[in-house]
Amino acid sequence: MTWDYEIYQSPFTWRYGSPEMRKVWSEVNKRRLWRRLWVALAEVEAELDLVQEAQAADLRLHMDEVDVERALQIEAEIHHDKMAELKVFAEQAPCGGAILHLGATSTDIEDNADALRVRQSLGLILQQLRILLLRFADQVERWADTPLIAFTHLQPAEPSTLGYRLAQYAQDLWMDWEELSRLQDNLRGKGFRGAVGTSASYAELLGVERLPDFEARLSARLELPFFLVSTQVYPRKQDYQVLSALAGLGGSLYKFAFDLRILQSPTVGELREPFGARQVGSSAMPFKRNPIQAENIDSLARLLAQAPRLAWDNAAHSLLERTLDDSANRRMLLPEAFLIADEILHAAIRILEGLQVDETALRRNLEAYAPFAATERLLMALGKAGADRQEMHERLRQHTLAAWQAIQHGEANPLVNSLIQDGVIRRYLSIEQVRELMDVGQYLGDAPQRARELAEQIRGALHE
Repeated sequence: MTWDYEIYQSPFTWRYGSPEMRKVWSEVNKRRLWRRLWVALAEVEAELDLVQEAQAADLRLHMDEVDVERALQIEAEIHHDKMAELKVFAEQAPCGGAILHLGATSTDIEDNADALRVRQSLGLILQQLRILLLRFADQVERWADTPLIAFTHLQPAEPSTLGYRLAQYAQDLWMDWEELSRLQDNLRGKGFRGAVGTSASYAELLGVERLPDFEARLSARLELPFFLVSTQVYPRKQDYQVLSALAGLGGSLYKFAFDLRILQSPTVGELREPFGARQVGSSAMPFKRNPIQAENIDSLARLLAQAPRLAWDNAAHSLLERTLDDSANRRMLLPEAFLIADEILHAAIRILEGLQVDETALRRNLEAYAPFAATERLLMALGKAGADRQEMHERLRQHTLAAWQAIQHGEANPLVNSLIQDGVIRRYLSIEQVRELMDVGQYLGDAPQRARELAEQIRGALHE
C-alpha cells in the first residue's frame, strides 16, 4: 500500500507511536499471526493423524509469504478479510492449502491473534515503563534532599523536597507497572472452540475425548494460555481490563505532565521540560517556551482515558454467544490505545532525561512561603515555654498577614525578622531559638528518606 497525501492519513501512521509499536499492529504482522495460527492448527492436527505431515510442512514453508495487495484484491470481491487471506495462503501452498482452517471459525484465528498482539504490545509498554521508572529513580535520588515549597489547593503550604515530589509520580507509575505486569502474565486467548465455543467441530474431527490434548498442544505451541470458557470470542472483559490499565498509566503520566505545566509557568518557574536550540515555541511570539511535550502527553492521555468506556460497551453488549458490533471499533480501539500509551511513555522519558531544574526559583519560592509553615513549630515552642497559646496564635496571625501583604507587593518575606523583633515573643524564646525554629530545613520530616527508599525499591524490583 502506498501513501496518498490526497486522502486522510491517521496521525498514528506516522506522528504518534514508535515504529516498533506500529509494526505490532500492522497488516503484515496481523496476517503473519493469522498464518502462524493456521500452521499451528495444521501441525497439531498432523500430530493427531487428522491431516498429513507433508500438508502441514507445506503450510509452514509458505507461512511468511504475506501478500497484502493480493489479499485486498480478493477481499474486495468476497468482503471477508480472513477468507481472503486463506485463499492467498492456499494459492501459495498447493499441497497444504486444502486443509487450511480445518474445523476452525474465523475468531479461532482472529481472537488468538489479537491476544498475541496485545501481549506483544504489553511487552513494549513494560519495556518503556521500566526505562521511565529508572529515570525517575535517578531524579528522585538526585533531588531527595533539595527543599521546595509544597502546594495544596494550588496554594503554598509547607516545605517538602523535590525528590519527594518526584517520588509521588514514580509511585503511581510503579502501581501501573505492577498492574500491567499482572495482566501480561495472565493474558489468555480464546482457544480453538469453533462457532459458539463448544468445540463441536473439532469433536467431530477428533472425538470429544481428544479435545483436552488437542487444545493443550496448541496452547503449548503458541505459548498462550486459553480461557476455560469462551463463546465465539474470548471474553471482551479482558479488553476492558487491559485498556483500563493503559488508561491508568495515562492518568499517572497526565498528572505528571499537568503538574509540570504549572511548575514551568514563570510564576513558579521551578522545572522545565527540555527545549531544543532550534525549537520554535510560537509562530507569533518568538520568546515563547511552551511546554509542548507535557501538553502533548495530556492531550493524548485524555483520549486514552475514553478507551475503557468503549471497551466496557463492547463487553456488556456482546449479546449471547457473540455479536459483530464490536468488530469495527476494535480495529481502532486496540491499536490506538497502545500507540497512545507508547507515545506518551516515550515523551515522558524524553522529559525526564532532559529535565531542567531551576534551583534559584526553588530557593526563591521556598524563602517566600516556607516561613509561614514554620509558625506552627514556633507556636508549639511558645506554648511549651509557658506562653498563652491563644494570645500567641493571634500574634503570629498578625505577623503572617503583614508578611503576606509584603510578598504581594513584590517584597522579600519579612516574617522571620518581624518575629525576632517582637518583644513579647522574645520574653519566651531567644533570637537564636526563633531563627532555629523558623529554619525550613528542619521541617521536612522524613521525606528525603522515603524518597530514597522508593528509588531503591524500584531499582531492586527492576533488577538494576
